[in-house]
Amino acid sequence: MTSFDTSPQLNVWRALLALAVVFVMLATTGWTALRSHRAVTPLQASLSSWEHGRFHGHHLPDADASPAHLARFFASLTAQERSHLAHRYPLAVGNMNGAPVALRYRANRVALSEQRKVELGRMHDSRLSPVGQRDAGRRMHRYDSLLNKGRQILAFDPEGSGRVAEVIGDLQRAERVSVVVPGVDTNLLTFQKTNRPYSAALGMAQSLYAAEHAASPTTRTAVIAWADYTAPAGLGIDSATAMRAAEGSLRLNAMLRGLPGKAPVSLFCHSYGSVVCGIAAPGLPRRVADIAVAASPGMRVSNASHLRTTAQVWAMRDATDWVQDVPYLELGGLGHGADPVSAAFGARVLSAQGAKGHAGYFEPGTQSVLNFAEIGVGAYQSVRCAREESGCREGLSGTTAAGRA
Repeated sequence: MTSFDTSPQLNVWRALLALAVVFVMLATTGWTALRSHRAVTPLQASLSSWEHGRFHGHHLPDADASPAHLARFFASLTAQERSHLAHRYPLAVGNMNGAPVALRYRANRVALSEQRKVELGRMHDSRLSPVGQRDAGRRMHRYDSLLNKGRQILAFDPEGSGRVAEVIGDLQRAERVSVVVPGVDTNLLTFQKTNRPYSAALGMAQSLYAAEHAASPTTRTAVIAWADYTAPAGLGIDSATAMRAAEGSLRLNAMLRGLPGKAPVSLFCHSYGSVVCGIAAPGLPRRVADIAVAASPGMRVSNASHLRTTAQVWAMRDATDWVQDVPYLELGGLGHGADPVSAAFGARVLSAQGAKGHAGYFEPGTQSVLNFAEIGVGAYQSVRCAREESGCREGLSGTTAAGRA
C-alpha cells in the first residue's frame, strides 16, 4: 500500500502551486482591465467646494487637517453656523473626521437625500438601459432605508460601489466602542441584507450591540458598522492581495483618530477585514484595546508581535469555515501570511462554537458573538477559549460578570 507524503515541505509546495494556479486564472480572466470612473465624484466636488469656500471672510480649514484641529474649529461656531456648513457642504462635513458626530449624522442625511433625488431621476432616464434603471432603483431604495428615522450615518460616499458607516448606540457618551470591519463583497447595496442579515456589516453590528448589552446591561456601548472602504468584489485578485486592505487601513485609522471621547475601542474584523486591521495595526491609536479577527485569511504578518500594536490580539475560526483551506503564506504579494489561529502566530484563540461556516460568526446565540461581546465590554475573564488549556485569558484582568467597568 502506497503512503502519501505529508511532510511540511510538500505542504508548502502544494500551497505555492495553489497560489500560482490562482494567479494564472486571474491573469487570464482579465483582472487587469481598467475601470472607468467619473472625472469628479460627488465627494470630491463637495470637498473642492469646501476647499474654496469662505466663512465670515476667512478660508475654511483644510478638510484633511487633524481631527483635533477640526474639532476646535467646529467648537468655535454657533449651532446655526455648524448647521449652515452641514447643509452647504454635506458630503464634505459628513465624512470629516473631527467634525461633531451629530453634525456628521445631519450632513449625511442631507447628502443621502440629494443622492436619492439623483437616483430617482436615473430610474426614469430613457438613456439608461433597463439594467441601469433597475440599479438606480436599488440604490434609491437603499438611500430610503438609510434615511429612516433614528439611523446615525457616520460616513457616506455614493461613488462606485459605495461606502457607508453607521453607528448603533450613543457614540458621544459610550464607555466602550466596538468597530465591525467586514470583508469581501461589502458595499452600499450589501451593507444590510434581508436574507442572512447577520452576514452583512449592519447585521453584524446590530447583533454585537445586542450581545454586549446582554453581557453588561449597565455598560454604555456603541458599535460602528464600518463599511467605509472599497472592499474586494468576490474572491478575485483584489482579495488575494493587500491593495484594498492598504487603502482601507488608512481610512480606518483616520476614522479612529477622529472618534470623540477617550473610551477604549475594540476592533472586530471579519474575513478580508482582518487584513485591513492587520495593516492598520501599527498606526492604531493607543485607545484601541483589542483586535479580534474571525475567519481570517491572514493579517500580513507571521506573528502577532509583528503587528506592532499595544492592542490585545484575538482570533477565532469555526471548524467548518472554508477559509482554513486557503494557503496561509505570502508570495510575491499574493496571500496574507500566517494563520492567526495557529499556535505559532501567538494570538489569543477563542471558541467559535455555533458559527457554522464562514459567515456565521455574528449569528445571535453563537459562542463567537458572545465572546466578541465580552471583549467589547472589557470582560476578558468571561471569554471562552478554543482550547481551555491554551490560556487565552492569561495576563488579562478585565472585569467580571458581576461588576464590569
